[in-house]
Amino acid sequence: MQLSDKHEGTLTKVMAGLRVLDFSTTIAGPHCTRMLADMGAEVIKIETDGGETMRTRPPLRKGCSTVFGQLNVGKKSVVLDLKSEDGREAVHRLVGTADILVENFRPGVMHRLRLDYDRLYQVNPRLIYCSISGYGQTGPSAELPAYAPVIHAASGYDMAHLAYQPGRNRPDYCGIYHADVVTGTYGFGAIASALYQRTVTGLGQHIDVSMLESMLTLTVIELQSSQFAVKPPPRPMFGPTETANGYVMITVASEKTFQGLMGVIGRPEWISDPRFATYAARRENWADLMDGVEVWSRQLTTDACLLALGAAGVPASAYRTVSEALADPQLAHRQALSEVQDEGGSFRVLNLPFRMSSADTTPGKTVAALGEHTDALRDEIGLAGDGQIPPGKTAETY
Repeated sequence: MQLSDKHEGTLTKVMAGLRVLDFSTTIAGPHCTRMLADMGAEVIKIETDGGETMRTRPPLRKGCSTVFGQLNVGKKSVVLDLKSEDGREAVHRLVGTADILVENFRPGVMHRLRLDYDRLYQVNPRLIYCSISGYGQTGPSAELPAYAPVIHAASGYDMAHLAYQPGRNRPDYCGIYHADVVTGTYGFGAIASALYQRTVTGLGQHIDVSMLESMLTLTVIELQSSQFAVKPPPRPMFGPTETANGYVMITVASEKTFQGLMGVIGRPEWISDPRFATYAARRENWADLMDGVEVWSRQLTTDACLLALGAAGVPASAYRTVSEALADPQLAHRQALSEVQDEGGSFRVLNLPFRMSSADTTPGKTVAALGEHTDALRDEIGLAGDGQIPPGKTAETY
């Protein structure tokens, strides 16, 4: 039975009734606010007349980006000129009714726009104001420009990853933006925590999320080994093991899985072999151990290896493409993807990676067109004039 089956027709949205002002762009901030939207908050995305950066990123269908849709489904879109008095007044009116504000401009931009936390606190002391930036809001690096690839390099992550690639000295190219997703998720967690504290104090607060520090949380072992001398094993402990027609990832992380693996490869005597009997000894002789595993695995296809390893309870997987992973029946069982619509048609987005027994965590069904909700909110925010940003200008310009 799936969680949703148990309370069919009774699921609610955890954050229903909360209003979020989303000033963020690209990935980190929009990922955070997409999570808030999936949890039921009304998220109002504030955009320039040219639209948020990701609206132009491929894949595009009829000019609509599915990457933008993945990050912004379920939100409203309002176009405002944040440099104008009308635009700032509109924001102030919205802030008066808002619970949360998320922005990821470079530190100082919101201050220059006179929309920083200290000013907006005077409008609404209950406002939870989340700032996401590369290095944090203060300090010697605070105003440096930063995107995820820069933070991957600055945090040591890229060089830590390279250390596990034998025979290589050139860092990898960056195509997957871990720093954005991790930082956005930390922002979501901090906002949820601040909402709980507000139930006690009645007050909001400023949340300062650093991409640099968020990225460092991924280097748990490396953070400690950088402080204390640790000799690396002769072969990285987690990597591809060759089969007759490809590779598998085998993870030996406990005595039970080690013993199971030795049974699978027909080497039960290695369980008591002094080279491998303890974790410390195995680590010292890891190359010999995995060479022995590959003597076995190279005789079998990837599928045959996985069948044998699975039967013995040894964690293992083939190396799959994202397309192959999306076709996994496990994702279908968990209803991990939802179909949504934008002006270009339908496409699938990934749902939140958790389920709740008494709450609906599925995303909205549509992606807003640029400025789609400006007119609907015009009376509420008292917008005089057209509220548009002058051509060629963006909030970040200031």
